[in-house]
Amino acid sequence: MTPTQLRAFSAVVRLGSVKAAAAELGVTEAAVSLHVGHLRKELEDQLFARTGSGLAFTPGGLRLASRAGEMLGLQERTIREVGQAGSGKRLMRVAASSLFAEHAAPGLIELFVSRAADLDVELSVHNTREFASLLTTRTVDVAIGPKPSQLPDSLLRKPFLNYQVVVVAGPRHPLAGVQARPTQLREQIWLLGPSAAGDDTVVRGMLRRYDVPEENQRIFQSHAAALDETTHNKGVSLALSFAVSDDIANGRLVAISGPGVKGDGVWSSMTLPEHSLLPAAAELTRFISTPRATRAMLRGSGINIGHFRPSVYVTLWS
Repeated sequence: MTPTQLRAFSAVVRLGSVKAAAAELGVTEAAVSLHVGHLRKELEDQLFARTGSGLAFTPGGLRLASRAGEMLGLQERTIREVGQAGSGKRLMRVAASSLFAEHAAPGLIELFVSRAADLDVELSVHNTREFASLLTTRTVDVAIGPKPSQLPDSLLRKPFLNYQVVVVAGPRHPLAGVQARPTQLREQIWLLGPSAAGDDTVVRGMLRRYDVPEENQRIFQSHAAALDETTHNKGVSLALSFAVSDDIANGRLVAISGPGVKGDGVWSSMTLPEHSLLPAAAELTRFISTPRATRAMLRGSGINIGHFRPSVYVTLWS
């Protein structure tokens, strides 16, 4: 059983056809069929059969499908770790929801990596529904954010910080200083960060609560950009309470009053079972709930990625 064979089979499983798998891998359909044929012969299992409605997998095929991604991820991780050993550096990959990545991750990661001179961290932003796949395929070592709607029991989840989302507006906005009614909020232009695209259940829940039509939603590439536009009284926005506390105190923003203008959520760290964890990932899940880590996260969004003294790589995924 070779990585090439597993990669071909995994692509067939994920895409649902040999033709699509061949196109993604850049090889011929015959080559994909040959790799799958070798697996069938070695494992003495048909793995799957073609039917009028798609591929039908045998019990053995389903078992291999669940293992192939993990095995390929382990191979990639091993290659990475061997290379790191030669350079004297370790690399830990962290996936995070956009709201956490922008406002809480910088302070946390800066403090965490300052404790280990040989550790680099790669932070990538993902929708929470991708967390389980990223972890089980070992694409990332830790995922941080709200609990996804579906999370396999095989993954460990550790809640570590409660957060609150509030409705804010500029100081001269018509709703500033008044008790806003739900109908008034529904009619506003909502200036939103990328979390409104679906990776934060609190944000999405508040938008659904007011039944905000899509044509009234303006989604920016960052939450900071949305809040900056909000300070110019061009609409209302949703923000982390701790991230806007200074802006509210100095009058750049105003917290809107009214029913349902606050939403509570919980951030959690998610990992593979303990026996499969990188030492650095296990240490991060322990460290993230300490008072020092909490203080670092609550410093808000004032820390720029370029401020990191250690190497921190940030990847934005659309």
